[in-house]
Amino acid sequence: MNFSRSDYPFLGFGVGLRRPHYILISESHPKIDWLEVIAENFMVQGGRPLHVLEKVRDQYPIALHGVSLSIGSADPLNFAYLRDLAQLIRRFEPAWISDHLCWTSIAGRNSHDLLPLPYTDETVSHVAQRVRVVQETLGRPLLLENVSSYMSYAESTLTEWQFLTAVSEEADCGILLDVNNVFVSAFNHGFSAESYIDAIPVKRVAQFHLAGHSDFGRYLLDTHDHPICDAVWALYERAVARFGPVSTLIEWDDNIPEFPVLAAAAEDARAKHHRIMELREVGIPKQIERPAETDLPTHHRA
Repeated sequence: MNFSRSDYPFLGFGVGLRRPHYILISESHPKIDWLEVIAENFMVQGGRPLHVLEKVRDQYPIALHGVSLSIGSADPLNFAYLRDLAQLIRRFEPAWISDHLCWTSIAGRNSHDLLPLPYTDETVSHVAQRVRVVQETLGRPLLLENVSSYMSYAESTLTEWQFLTAVSEEADCGILLDVNNVFVSAFNHGFSAESYIDAIPVKRVAQFHLAGHSDFGRYLLDTHDHPICDAVWALYERAVARFGPVSTLIEWDDNIPEFPVLAAAAEDARAKHHRIMELREVGIPKQIERPAETDLPTHHRA
């Protein structure tokens, strides 16, 4: 199973398919380039969700985004879950599939949270071997998303961006680069978000996420319930300058606004993307700078 970024079409600027907008999207077909679908919401035998997704898939490209693969867990891979996911893939033929570089389960119990991993060579090998099995089982390459985090492990010997890069290279998979998660984790742990963006290999990144977070002063929480802040928009511009045309998705999972608000955020991403791509074409800037941050909290270790 060989990953190639050229196999991933540039879909443009999309939003997540969420329940409050099922009727509008499936029946009125508002203007949006593509939709990201939470896989677990549709891994069912029948009923309204699948009916909605059938209608949506007739009108829009979709990508499947999972939250329960638990690729970093010490638990055995859940092949019943993979069987259901493979059935969904065959039925709806998404442009790609993705999940999170994290663990969610222990002893067969799902925490329903995206928990960070220790950044070590041993973990790289463990995760990469599991990713290879998943890709062979599904017959598709996988995109892994960086998660936001609020703690780190004393055992870690790699930076987060070194870890993400190493997993993607050893497993030969792609990266879903969540720009908001980079910003949140950078603030929480006191590292440079710009250094993170600059270190990720261009050839591995096939999708961006953008979202809002909550600011609690000493830390940021990845809540997906606010508009995207200016600093995250600036980091997105830096990412576009580095990675070029990459499909971009607006995530909003709580306090979900009316659909036009989401569509407007997607259009904001389009405008920023086009501006940076125009600058790239004339050779400036190589990187998009933003004001230096001050008074970042120290790096807390678990």
